[in-house]
Amino acid sequence: MKLVAAILTLLVSLSTTLAYAQAPRDHHGVQNVVVIFQENRTPDNLFGSNPYFLPGVDIATSGVNSQGQQIPLTAVPLANNYDLSHAHAAFVAMYARGKMNGANKIPVSCEKGATGCPPANPQFKYVDNSTGLLDPYFQLAEQYTFGDRMFQTNQGPSFPAHQFIISGTSAPNPDSDLFAAENPAGVTNALNNTGCTAPAAEFVRMIDPSGSQSMKMYPCFEHRTLVDNLDFQGISWKYYTPSAGSIWTGPNAIYHLRFGSDWANDVILKPAQVLTDIRKGQLPNVSWVIPTGQESDHAGLNQGLGPSWVASVVNAIGNSQYWDNTVIIITWDDWGGWYDHVAPSVINSYEYGFRVPLIIVSPFAKQGYVSHVTHDFGSILKFIEEVYGLPSLGYADALADDLSDCFDFHRHNRFKTIRAPHDAKYFLNDKSAPEDPDND
Repeated sequence: MKLVAAILTLLVSLSTTLAYAQAPRDHHGVQNVVVIFQENRTPDNLFGSNPYFLPGVDIATSGVNSQGQQIPLTAVPLANNYDLSHAHAAFVAMYARGKMNGANKIPVSCEKGATGCPPANPQFKYVDNSTGLLDPYFQLAEQYTFGDRMFQTNQGPSFPAHQFIISGTSAPNPDSDLFAAENPAGVTNALNNTGCTAPAAEFVRMIDPSGSQSMKMYPCFEHRTLVDNLDFQGISWKYYTPSAGSIWTGPNAIYHLRFGSDWANDVILKPAQVLTDIRKGQLPNVSWVIPTGQESDHAGLNQGLGPSWVASVVNAIGNSQYWDNTVIIITWDDWGGWYDHVAPSVINSYEYGFRVPLIIVSPFAKQGYVSHVTHDFGSILKFIEEVYGLPSLGYADALADDLSDCFDFHRHNRFKTIRAPHDAKYFLNDKSAPEDPDND
């Protein structure tokens, strides 16, 4: 394994070197890009409490189940007491060959000790905002750009999604036609002790072009990622994440990132440090910001802190020296099993998945604009590539748009602080241990 990985690492380095044949593109004044990656929501679910919050936004108030019944979406707390499967099989069930009427077939798991669980039609829900908990998300969407055609690139859960957001693929190596399709399994605590440091018995199921998931492999991969291209150009980056072995820590499953210098220098095992780095003027050019379980929007896991957490990062940037030259891209890693009414375009056995929300915050973002252009995680990679004059990775970024409809680089929006229940001090002073994913 180590010899094969060393050879692949050398090939990654050579391919990175050979890829630099293009001239840098115009930065349009952008110097920093921050990707805030939240958890497990669809537009219908997260924004359904006010489905007409922007003119022309496409949010459904009801859905159809597999019996052809029209099911109204009803309220559920952000910190609810159950979770829905978002495995590849759940995607297949809900997608129903494009009919989008199989959400009721998605399995439900209730939290230990939960009462009244599951509720009626548990997949057909929107997040209750009667207390204003979601107001930070609505403020951001209303003031800047909201994408209602942003699709998760992969048709599955968090582990592969966090591979796509750093490299545009969950393939094990550059020559493979397989994708890692699911979260890891095979050992206890596989979701919190995965990647290239996982126990030997751990595995992840791979999906082939026919859709079969009969093949398994150890969850440690080797191929070029966006951060390799950033390194080659001397462009600084950091990946802020709560723990080393979580399925939400993408670099942990790439061999040369986990065992190279980037791990010590650029993977920061404390999400709140991004707030300190902003205050100290030490924000890197490109950042990925991953929440703790408490600060995520993951069903059955969060503590309702996600909107405030996102607002704290945005406010820190907006009220700092970085605002004038920064683009903040906020999206969610997968659909979480919640109903959504828009069918994705399926191009192979694992791409594309369901809609997830997209909010772009920047002095250059169009104000109060709804983007109906099809975007996916590859669009984020392509935008970063174009800002910094990087080559394509040749994965999802090669097929994606570059988010260009979301910007007007001739304008400069002034920042207005986002009102939220908790501010940066709350998260900087929070001494509780970060919770990792405890289900899929």
